[in-house]
Amino acid sequence: MTNYLGSCLCGTVKFEVKGSFDSFYLCHCRYCQKDTGSAHAANLFSQSASLIWHSGADGVTSFSLPGTRHSKSFCKACGSAVPNTMIPGLLVVPAGCLDTTIAMKPNAHIFLSSKAAWDESLAEVPEFEGLPQ
Repeated sequence: MTNYLGSCLCGTVKFEVKGSFDSFYLCHCRYCQKDTGSAHAANLFSQSASLIWHSGADGVTSFSLPGTRHSKSFCKACGSAVPNTMIPGLLVVPAGCLDTTIAMKPNAHIFLSSKAAWDESLAEVPEFEGLPQ
């Protein structure tokens, strides 16, 4: 069995995922753009893995967008996205909140009809190891 450790930005919320992920999607829908403040969300999905909160479970809150299946769980203190169990039988884990390296590559980009206009030809954008001078 594979175990993954994760946490929020401030360290209040710490958790463990026991099991494997079924899929890894980069979602470009407008809802994911809004709740990440970025071009897409990077989420791992599992129908069989279990979630164990090691600390800060009482510091997690969730939001479900009315009339949709879109939901998000996050740390009340720092706002970091954390695992979500709002859809029965499905664990959704934001890839960026994992502290354990995951070897799995994304399965697909989804909802490309909503892709941000500036999210094109990114391989041509200069790269820096840190903040540019």
